[in-house]
Amino acid sequence: MPFFDSDGVKIHYDDRGQGDPVVLIHGFASSAQHNWGITGWLDLLARDHRVVAPDCRGHGQSEKPHDRAAYRGSIMEDDVIRLMDHLGIGRARLMGYSMGGRISMGLLVRYPERFRAVVLGGIGQSIAVSDSARRNAIVEGLLAMDASSIQSETPRQFRKFAEANRSDLKALAACMGAERSQVAASLFAQNRVPVLIAVGTRDTIVGSARGLAESIKNSRLVEIEGRDHLNTPGDKRYKEAVLEFFRDAPA
Repeated sequence: MPFFDSDGVKIHYDDRGQGDPVVLIHGFASSAQHNWGITGWLDLLARDHRVVAPDCRGHGQSEKPHDRAAYRGSIMEDDVIRLMDHLGIGRARLMGYSMGGRISMGLLVRYPERFRAVVLGGIGQSIAVSDSARRNAIVEGLLAMDASSIQSETPRQFRKFAEANRSDLKALAACMGAERSQVAASLFAQNRVPVLIAVGTRDTIVGSARGLAESIKNSRLVEIEGRDHLNTPGDKRYKEAVLEFFRDAPA
């Protein structure tokens, strides 16, 4: 699998298939392979598209800085645009899940001309808004010497997921604790890019997906019955909704 240099950080990515490009951005403490590979997305989309799926900095096989400054502001969004430029992709369909959904929201605000259609998976108002108290609690959970000492449910879930994926906990803590660019709901009042928001009905992490959908013009919400934050990406109904949405994307 290839790598490229994104302003001094080595980024790993998967590039397969032919046709109109689709860019996939995975979730926090995950990777392109875990979020999109083992769930069948890479092979499914590569039947008709060129599919590009990076490992975000701090994740997967990409470089893993331990300095929060390496993740600040819009840097992770910039990695995506640099990769598209590196590969000569002017315009693409885009899908992000969880953290990848938030990155995709930033891309939609800053570079709407680069995307034909955008899927925001596993995201609601809690993830879309940068809640410093929530993020700090997750950072403390990631850095705790003893995982059994973590009392709050959300930090405990993130720590368990990160360890299951053999992640670099210090890199993830730096990523989660970095000061991010704000993506206010008002920025989407005039959005013209078609947006699909997809969440599981049992997803207790993301907050109100309906409220997020109401704040983004030209968006619609699909709720996947009985699915939670971790098992929505591989769901057949999720895939069917996204494939239909991508087929209808404007030229």
